[in-house]
Amino acid sequence: MEKFSGAAGESKASAEALTPDKLVFESVLRGWDDRIEESIKKALEAGIPAQKIVDDSLIPAITLVGEKYDRKEYFLPQLIMSADTMRKGFTVLEPLLASGEGVRKEGKIVIATVKGDIHDIGKNIVALMLRNYGFDVVDLGKDVPAETILDRAVEVKADIVALSALMTTTMTEMKTVINLSRERELKFKFMIGGAVVDQNYADEIGADGFSKDAMDAVKLARALALK
Repeated sequence: MEKFSGAAGESKASAEALTPDKLVFESVLRGWDDRIEESIKKALEAGIPAQKIVDDSLIPAITLVGEKYDRKEYFLPQLIMSADTMRKGFTVLEPLLASGEGVRKEGKIVIATVKGDIHDIGKNIVALMLRNYGFDVVDLGKDVPAETILDRAVEVKADIVALSALMTTTMTEMKTVINLSRERELKFKFMIGGAVVDQNYADEIGADGFSKDAMDAVKLARALALK
């Protein structure tokens, strides 16, 4: 698949002049999956902490990709390339983020994109951020049936179940999961997120909270873990 240059039209050659952190950002933005790992290694060698690379380069870049996709400036091939590039970056950084000394475990979370929905970029970011802030996260992936989500949550003794949906046709699956949990008399706390849901919908289906982005998800999970 041919790489794309992005809105500014800069070539890879001109990108060589960028600082390591900016190059990480551009690699995700432009889908340069063949240089993301080296860019991150250079950023680390330059003394940039892993957390800062995530907060200031990876997440802003993939967020911009999503915005460009929504505005139809990017299309599915670009979205996929940027997502794959981001995942490669996470692969390099995740061991460093997980190995921080003195990280207190906040609780266990099962996270999934609900049945019928194959969108997982936002969910992946939320999962990474939750892990980095001390949560033990079990990521079930995308298009996950209600029974599978709850069975896994019971198996790992989860404290919180986090559900993601990005389509109006799949958001009702969140209610299916919560209703099934009630039928089985399970006591999990539920948090939801995604472009098509809000706090009103969370209240309507009996979820314990809604988060608008990854950092908000961390704050909500911490609040729920204390209850």
